[in-house]
Amino acid sequence: MIQVNNLIKSYNGVEVLNINNLKIEKGICFGLVGNNGAGKTTLFRLILDLIRSNSGVVEIDNGVVSETDKWKKITGSYLDQGFLIDFLNPEEFFEFTGKVKGMSQDDIQLFIKEMEDFFNGEVIGKKKLIRNLSMGNQQKIGIAASFMGNPEIIVLDEPFNSLDPSTQIRLKNLVKQKQVEKKITFLISSHDLNHITDVCDRIVVLHEGKVAHDILTGEDTLTALEQYFAV
Repeated sequence: MIQVNNLIKSYNGVEVLNINNLKIEKGICFGLVGNNGAGKTTLFRLILDLIRSNSGVVEIDNGVVSETDKWKKITGSYLDQGFLIDFLNPEEFFEFTGKVKGMSQDDIQLFIKEMEDFFNGEVIGKKKLIRNLSMGNQQKIGIAASFMGNPEIIVLDEPFNSLDPSTQIRLKNLVKQKQVEKKITFLISSHDLNHITDVCDRIVVLHEGKVAHDILTGEDTLTALEQYFAV
């Protein structure tokens, strides 16, 4: 579903990403881990065509992302607070996002209701602008919005950040549920090895912009990752 070929990104002459070949199959939960500066967010931004590479291409469904918009109709994402419109309240933001994604008013209201457990009574009906909510609740809103419009692919960068333990568990359950029910392909980065191992079928370790390990998740994966990063 997603193919990365000879992808190189440099800033001011310093190479921050160099991935020769990476294929992400349809319907899997793909995890991305690495220390700060490893290139995780850069890779996600290239996949979403938010920045341009120095060379190489990213393809989604055999279309180069920088040359077509077709992939945008099947892709949801949340990388950071810049994806929010913080002068709106949550209901206004979901209504705007839903309309952009072609959802009817009834579909938007149904979506909000389906997210009630994830929101845990802390997002909807509070009569607050997004910018006046806690970082954790802003994170919930951005993550939830990535699920709108029945996407086939969802890209989440450090989604467990700022979430309390209960919401982290709800998010893991939500990802697992949607992967099974909707066959969504997830791309998730995280510094939390426990969470990423728990939800992902496959984990790639980036080191200085290159693929250091590519692992199918098993019962020994967490231990292997902990040993790798302990060195």
